[in-house]
Amino acid sequence: MTKMVLVLLIFSILGFWSNSVVRAEDAYKYFTWTVTYGTISPLGVPQQGILINGQFPGPKLDLVTNDNIILNLINKLDQPFLLTWNGIKQRKNSWQDGVLGTNCPIPPNSNYTYKFQTKDQIGSYTYFPSTLMHKAAGGFGVLNVYARSVIPVPYAKPAGDFSLLVGDWYKTSHKGLQLTLDSGKSLPFPGGILINGQGQSSFSCDQGKTYMFRISNIGLSTSFNFRIQGHKMKLVEVEGSNVLQNIYDSLDVHVGQSVSVLVTLDQPPKDYYIVASTRFTKTVLTTTAVLHYTNSQAPVSGPLPAGPADDILWSIDQARSYRWNLTSNAARPNPQGSFHYGSITPSRIIRLANSAPIINGKQRYAVNDVSYTNADTPLKLADYFNISGIFSLNSIQTVPSGGSPHLATSVMPSSHHEFIEIVFQNNENTMQSWHLDGYDFWVVGFGSGQWTQDSRKGYNLVDALTRHTTQVYPNSWTAILVSLDNQGMWNVRSAMWERQYLGQQFYLRVYNTVPNFANEYDIPSNALLCGKAIGRRP
Repeated sequence: MTKMVLVLLIFSILGFWSNSVVRAEDAYKYFTWTVTYGTISPLGVPQQGILINGQFPGPKLDLVTNDNIILNLINKLDQPFLLTWNGIKQRKNSWQDGVLGTNCPIPPNSNYTYKFQTKDQIGSYTYFPSTLMHKAAGGFGVLNVYARSVIPVPYAKPAGDFSLLVGDWYKTSHKGLQLTLDSGKSLPFPGGILINGQGQSSFSCDQGKTYMFRISNIGLSTSFNFRIQGHKMKLVEVEGSNVLQNIYDSLDVHVGQSVSVLVTLDQPPKDYYIVASTRFTKTVLTTTAVLHYTNSQAPVSGPLPAGPADDILWSIDQARSYRWNLTSNAARPNPQGSFHYGSITPSRIIRLANSAPIINGKQRYAVNDVSYTNADTPLKLADYFNISGIFSLNSIQTVPSGGSPHLATSVMPSSHHEFIEIVFQNNENTMQSWHLDGYDFWVVGFGSGQWTQDSRKGYNLVDALTRHTTQVYPNSWTAILVSLDNQGMWNVRSAMWERQYLGQQFYLRVYNTVPNFANEYDIPSNALLCGKAIGRRP
């Protein structure tokens, strides 16, 4: 009898402990960031930069899957300001997306506390200002989400982990660039390329060991090619997806994109060039950093390793070689390929054509002939408070209209849990880069010319990787599939900031007619109110 009681007691304790573990909340991480101006000279010319806690670039956010982030952002600039968390899905929580369609900007000498979770995500991401042309002055940084210890990654732990923010840079101030765009002119060609806000960086590593390099294009407008003198790169992750581990000499990284590679220091002990150079530009800008062997016997030397020829087909072939690792765990302990996207029939197709019209005598950019203008009231607040006159769900068509280009606050309606096909049609002789907030999507096809129904025959319906940003080559198309499982108001935009600023964006309203906190969180109690939402109660 005593033994039976003891057994029952043990089982009771184990059951209580198990329930406690299951119900335990994920970790909370707290940050206070102050945004200020400061003098920086990344290209040798002193200029006004945007600093976070005195840093340019801003502080690195190293997080773990499912961390809860409480980040108090204090704005000490002379303009309203917001940060957006590029690639973080904000599950059920577009309230924290940090773009003007969802959030009121933080006024000068004020603050806002972001509260969001890195729910079921791993990978290399970035954050940056979404307001005005602030991104051209700084305020951006690294955001890495590491896998939980109980979820194995498909490679041995590297000896070190480096994040490289690479992007084009202008010597003109962000306010000067904004005046240029507001006057109806396009931006000039960039003044140079930076790696981590500098013209020259160095990364020290031990011979014989393997290191991870996380490479993000944080620039405004220009693709770049990345390479390391004398070394191969093993691609392991792209924007949250573990990929088949192919070996590359160099990688094209387009605006808004992030990739992670493993590099083994298997060469003689010396220093080697790390090179980034612009792609598909008449003038090629190049910047270098140094891969320093800790037992180096010689400084960098020899010619810079050459990049690939200015060949679109080379870049397309490389993009097609990126494949999802179907057997790898994702952020959860299940294979990435367990969701058989290729066997699902999309409920509809949306075709989006970018263009560069002149409207009212000024340069604008458009999607399906609509050039987006920001409303004084965030669309999310207008939707929540049922404020009329802010946007119309008929303001943009799901196919190119062929009509007269015009200005509008464009919102496209969609239903929660739709599975849709989107084709980005680029009829311009320029590289494009498109981003969708709140989601990953499967990039299933690239092609030249006009997309047709027959183009689907070339889709990859087996192991296309998921990501949040995709390139569209000149006079070409890119097709994606996306499961609209994240209710909210989500920004679809050009990642090329001039085009975004002048209207190449819109919002996708993913809606469910039945309110349910299981699908979407309620408005935050600390939500900033502006425009026609002033005086309303959250």
